[in-house]
Parts: sequence; C-alpha cells; structure tokens
Amino acid sequence: LRTMFKLASLAGPVRAVSRASMRNFASAPEMVKFEIVGEKKNVALVSLNRPKALNALCGQLMTELRDILLQLDADKSVGAIVLTGSERAFAAGADIKEMIDRPFHATFGGRFLEEWTAISDINKPVIAAVNGFALGGGCELAMMCDIIYAGDKAQFGQPEINIGTIPGAGGTQRWARTAGKSVAMEMCLTGERMGAKEAKEVGIVSKVFPAAETVPAAIKLGEKIAAQSPLIVQICKEAVNRAYETTLREGLHVERRLFHATFATKDRKEGMTAFAEKRAPAWKGE
Repeated sequence: LRTMFKLASLAGPVRAVSRASMRNFASAPEMVKFEIVGEKKNVALVSLNRPKALNALCGQLMTELRDILLQLDADKSVGAIVLTGSERAFAAGADIKEMIDRPFHATFGGRFLEEWTAISDINKPVIAAVNGFALGGGCELAMMCDIIYAGDKAQFGQPEINIGTIPGAGGTQRWARTAGKSVAMEMCLTGERMGAKEAKEVGIVSKVFPAAETVPAAIKLGEKIAAQSPLIVQICKEAVNRAYETTLREGLHVERRLFHATFATKDRKEGMTAFAEKRAPAWKGE
C-alpha cells in the first residue's frame, strides 16, 4: 500500500490494487519499491527490497511485483520499466523455505509458479539491471525481462539441480532458446554459475557495465525507448517476442502483418512526415 502512495505522489493518481493485495501490503513489510525517474519522469525504477534474504523470491514479493508492474503497465506516463535488486544480489533465487514442505498434489494441482510469469505479459518494455547474484528464480526473472544490462560482477545460474529439482519458471526453456542446447544443458545439469562477460557472449545479456553504472545505464536506455511512440514500441515488442517463441515462417508472417498495421496509426504517419520535414516527431500514441 505504501508503494501505491509513493507512485501517486510521483506520477499522479493510479488505479487501486486489489483489496486482497492491499491487505497483504498493509500487514507485511514492503518487499518491492519503485520511483519514477529520468529527465522527463517517464521511466519507472522498480527495486526488489528483501536485502537480508538477498531478494529471494517469496510469494509476497512476487505478488507485490506483479501488482506494481500491472499498475505501471496501465500508467500512460510511463514509457519503460527498469527492474533491479541490490548491488549484492538481483535475486539469489526462490525462497526455498516456502517450498520444503509443499506436497505434490498442492504444487501440481495449484499450478505453482504459474503466476510468476506475469512479467512476460507486460506490454511495456522491461529492462533488467542485474548486479550480483541472479540465480535460480532470480535468473529466470531476469530472463523474463525484455533486455538485460549486467554489472561486471553479476553471476547467472540455475542451481536447482543441487537441491533435487529443476528450474520451474522458464530456466530450461529460455536458456535453450537464447544460448543454445549445449549451454542450457551445462547450466541446468551442473548448477554452475556464469559471469556477466560470458553471459553477454552467449546472448543472455545485452551489455555489461561497472556495477555502479548498471542501473543508470538501464535508466538511460529506458528514457531512449520512452522517447519513441508508445504504441509502436508495443507493436515492435510483440514482433520480437514472436520471433523468440515461434518458427521463422510464422514470425515473418506476423512481423509483416504488424508492419502493415502500423499504417493504420497516426504515429506512423507522423514519424514519416517528421523525417521528411527534418524535425522531431510529436507522438500521439494513436
């Protein structure tokens, strides 16, 4: 609840979170914080805030994160979202203490972890600014984001094999699609960690920075994206995601149709007109 008030004071009124979530926020420590940043105040900086547990992903944290991201996705003043942790840990993994005594029937029947993928459904670009540990669920959370910027001391990994289980929020799938089968197998079958430089080499990370520069660089990237037409950014994100999730033939078909669809927008006409007139475009988001 405090988080909602914080956003309201920075970016004006926002829609209320669900009553259940409000009760949870009111009765438990805040595990996710955020602020509106950037020169034009159009980038949201969302920070995981469970430092004693190295931002381990528990149910409360993921519920708060989901609700905040949905709020920001609906806020027209926000053009991009940066998700980060601390310099020591982006997120060191899922909270194992919450899982130890979970029975199979409740885990399988309750579709455990399914709601964690909500970040993948956010329409606005989400940039992960990763410092320190991004392990297990933390690594999976980073890979759910659209772009990853990493500090030079960041470490990525899927150590679930070491505790008798496997990744459950996309680790086996996203590593394979991004870095290839061999790298995915090695990471998931050994539980070994990968540094930021190697993560960039295999395609998990976009750019690597000194730790102190990671979040500022991610914010600058968010500002650059937020300067574009929000409607066209959303369409472009959908096209790239389709390339990641389907065959080349189907992806090319979807891309071409989405390209055609831009010709029904005012922003496409404005962008091309501004280019011809050698001026900056004035986006309408229409």
